[in-house]
Amino acid sequence: MANKIDHIGIAVNSLADAEKNYRDLGFHFDHIEAVEEQKVKVAFFHCGDSHIELLEPTSEDSPIAKFISKRGSGIHHLCVEVDDLETALEQYAAKGVRLINEKPVIGAGGCRVAFVHPRSTQGVLLELKEKQ
Repeated sequence: MANKIDHIGIAVNSLADAEKNYRDLGFHFDHIEAVEEQKVKVAFFHCGDSHIELLEPTSEDSPIAKFISKRGSGIHHLCVEVDDLETALEQYAAKGVRLINEKPVIGAGGCRVAFVHPRSTQGVLLELKEKQ
């Protein structure tokens, strides 16, 4: 079902500090945007055909803020591209895969996304992103 790795999401306390670090490492900055529905500000960097997504919480009840308080900054999720998100969710549910989102939600860039629970992916939060 997955076409490719779209991006790796990294939770950070400070987007400004992390952005500088990734620029210094030679990654090519793309853009910053707010994803109000998920209570984060996001910076994207190109990495070949994929991206690195830095995620800064914009409120204390943001999932990213909760992640950082429990685990600290670091890799938050892996995102893969799928052709048809609703079909992928139906197929995963039929196989007993534990889903965080049973229906698509809106993610960065206005794309449709859904998350698979880490208990179904050996401890990795998996984001499914519909191909645009």
